[in-house]
Amino acid sequence: MRATINGVSVGLVQGDITDLDVDAIVNAANSALMLGAGVAGAIRRKGGPSIQEACYRIGSCEVGQAVITGAGRLPARHVIHAVGPMMGEGQERGKLASATRASLLLAERHGLHSVAFPAISTGVYGYPMEGCAQVMLKVIVDFTFEDLKSLRTILMCLYDPAAYAIFAREFAHQLEDVGVAAEE
Repeated sequence: MRATINGVSVGLVQGDITDLDVDAIVNAANSALMLGAGVAGAIRRKGGPSIQEACYRIGSCEVGQAVITGAGRLPARHVIHAVGPMMGEGQERGKLASATRASLLLAERHGLHSVAFPAISTGVYGYPMEGCAQVMLKVIVDFTFEDLKSLRTILMCLYDPAAYAIFAREFAHQLEDVGVAAEE
């Protein structure tokens, strides 16, 4: 599912985010920037040790913020490490929105043309998939209406069919809200 909003292609894909040939993929990071399990583990395994070494040099990142590193052996050129909230810590919705927006701002600041996101915080951090879809897609769609200099493609990459279906339903709602038709 895909749509063009204000000259930016926004879409959903199902698969492994580490296989995408984009300028940057987003890592659902922890504040210590340790590449452990889930998306981060896949990035560590496929990208090689240089990504974790770059994270060690950065040190840490606050919840709701993001940092950028190289992508090692991944097809992507960069990894944006976005620290989403853990359910139960409070203000989760705002923190997830902030992490998503911080990632988009980093991509724009670095002159990147394409970026792909996973469903941040939905793994071990326990954020509900439906809520994640609502928050992240709202931020992404709203961001396309800003005065962007470089970003032309924003993807949500969902690993499994159930997550894709949830995001597809929410994406259809978001597109309807801004009066844009999907280009399937």
